[in-house]
Formats: sequence, C-alpha cells, structure tokens
Amino acid sequence: MKKKILFMTGTRADYGKIKSLMQRVEKSDKFDLHIFVTGMHMLAKYGSTWKELKKDGFENLYQFINQKTDSHMDSALSNTIMGLSNYVHELKPDLIIVHGDRLEALAGAIVGAFNNIKVAHIEGGEVSGTIDESIRHAITKFSHIHLVSNEEAKKRIVQLGEKEESIFIIGSPDIDIMNSEKLPSIIQSKKRYEIPFDKFAILMYHPVTTEVDQLGNHVKQLVNSAIESGLNYVVVYPNNDEGSKIILSEFKRFEGNEKFRVFPSIKFEYFLTLLKHCEFIIGNSSAGIREAGVYAIPTIDIGNRQKNRYDLNYPNHIIHVHEEERAIKEAIKRIDKNVLKPLSTFGDGKSDKKFIDILESEEIWELKIQKSFIDVEY
Repeated sequence: MKKKILFMTGTRADYGKIKSLMQRVEKSDKFDLHIFVTGMHMLAKYGSTWKELKKDGFENLYQFINQKTDSHMDSALSNTIMGLSNYVHELKPDLIIVHGDRLEALAGAIVGAFNNIKVAHIEGGEVSGTIDESIRHAITKFSHIHLVSNEEAKKRIVQLGEKEESIFIIGSPDIDIMNSEKLPSIIQSKKRYEIPFDKFAILMYHPVTTEVDQLGNHVKQLVNSAIESGLNYVVVYPNNDEGSKIILSEFKRFEGNEKFRVFPSIKFEYFLTLLKHCEFIIGNSSAGIREAGVYAIPTIDIGNRQKNRYDLNYPNHIIHVHEEERAIKEAIKRIDKNVLKPLSTFGDGKSDKKFIDILESEEIWELKIQKSFIDVEY
C-alpha cells in the first residue's frame, strides 16, 4: 500500500522552495501526494496564489482559510491547528512535511507530534532575527526528521538535542529550481508582469514583529530612499505578519510613480528570473541572503530581520545597514555587480533526488515517534 505524504504550504515563498520535492513524491510509485494549502495562498489581497498549485497540475489539494487579512499570528496558528487536525483525522497521513519558520509549518509540526504522525522539517537549524527563529527551532523540537541545507544547520540541530541519525543534509530545495533550464526568460518575465524597465532593482520589506512600534518610521526611511534614488524598482508586497498594513500603507506612495511596479505576488520561477537580471535587491527578505548570493546579485539588507543569518563580513554580496535614510542612500551608491562570485553553501541543485532517496529508503520509517533529548558533550 502506498504511503500518504502530506505537504503543508502557506506562502508563495515556501511553495516555490518545496515544489520540486512535491513533484518527486507525485512521480514515485511508493507514495500518494496530498497538499494542505492555507495561509497567504488563500487571501485575494496577496494574489490568491493557491491557483498556482492547480496550474502546476497538482491534485489532492485541500484548501483551508486560516485567517483574515488583519488576523493576529496567534489566532491564525490556532485556526490552522484546528483545521489541519480535522483534516489529518480523515486523511491519516504517514508523514507530514513542513518547511521553514512560518506559523503554518509550526501548526503542521504540532498536529503531527500530537497525533503520532511523523513530521519532516525542511531547512531547520538556521538562524534569523524576529519571531521567525523561535518558530523554526520550535518546529525542530516537534519534528522527527530534519532535512537541512548544510553542515552548519546540522550542528545547530544537534545542539538542540536531536539525534544525529535523524538529520539529513540535502541542500536548499530552491537551488533545484534556481539552476533549472526551464526558468522563463527575462523577456517572458517582463512581458508577463508588464515591466518596462531595462534596468531595475527589487524591493521587498517584511515586518519585524518584535519592532512593530518602530515599523512606520523604518519603512518610511526605505521608501524615501528608493524614491529619491531615481532608480527603477520592482516591488513585492510583504508577508502578512503583524505590521504588514503599516508597510502597505507606506507603499501607497509608489502609486502613480513610473519608476515603480508594485505586485502582491510574483510566481517563484518568474521572480527568480527577475532576481537573476536585476541590479540589486533591497529590503529584508531572505531572498537577498540566499537566492541573491547564489546568483551573485548585490543585496542591501536593512535592519534586524535577517540578523545572525550571516556573518557581517561574509558573504560579500551583502551590504548591511540600519533603517536610516542616509545609510540606505549611501549603500545604493556602493552597488557593484562586477566584484561578486556565486555562493555555493546551500547545495548542488539536487535536493529533490536526495529527498526522494531518503523517503524511499527504510531508514526514516524505522525512526521512533518517541523522541529523547540527546545531550551535547562539552
């Protein structure tokens, strides 16, 4: 009998990163693929991106609205737990797969652990600022299988008391898509999104949930700097964490300015092509840390959201500044694409093959549901 594998996806970003893994499961004759679609995917304000999964040909989709556009993270988490709990009692999956550090992934890990269903967590063991880091590490403690990007992430999960035999290095799955020859061309990407610019930067700025009281001033400094730079920008909406309304209100200043094209969402493959051809990316998105580095694209990383995600002396594609207008403007003037080399610390673009080999082996299925804390020897 085929094992039922349930993926959770709550955002345009995590879907892009795990799509290649879903496709591998769908093609395997050992598994039935099921997908629980929720979060930002279900909100019209952010482009109703659940439709992309249907366009990509995935079946067995269960769509669940876990929040309104102004919901708090705690209520969205509780709603997701309730909805997913009801669903898994009907489906009875053999494995739940979650990614990253979003509340939907935490809900998946909690529901799995509480119902004796194995949970596999992708890209645990990484660090960042804001509440995301706490969520990511909490997911690790609820999960039974850890599919990490590199040796550094593995070491952190060992520090969290997890068994080494439950940790597998597969690289970052989005590298699979980044290296794909099937990405749309820059001409196709500009045409689809009606982007008229020859040269442009990408601007993405998300709420820092632990600094909401300062968010209005912070985003104002960024918007001022972008407008006054006189450059062209492709702007993508923030995620829907607390404070997103403040950012979107400030983004209204871009309306009617021919230097800016603003989008609720951009499909992952098209976003990658735009990123690959942009002059730089500015804001506080993890795309500026990881994907931009892989493509050797300069990043202006602003504020504390990605704090600890990288050494300030490395990688060399990042210019870090605080939310101060003068510092941001100076950083924009310092951009130089010619001195950068691609990063290779997040995998070889074969995560999907490593992933399916692990699933099709007996090793993970023999891991016990009951977890024990493993002390690190000093």
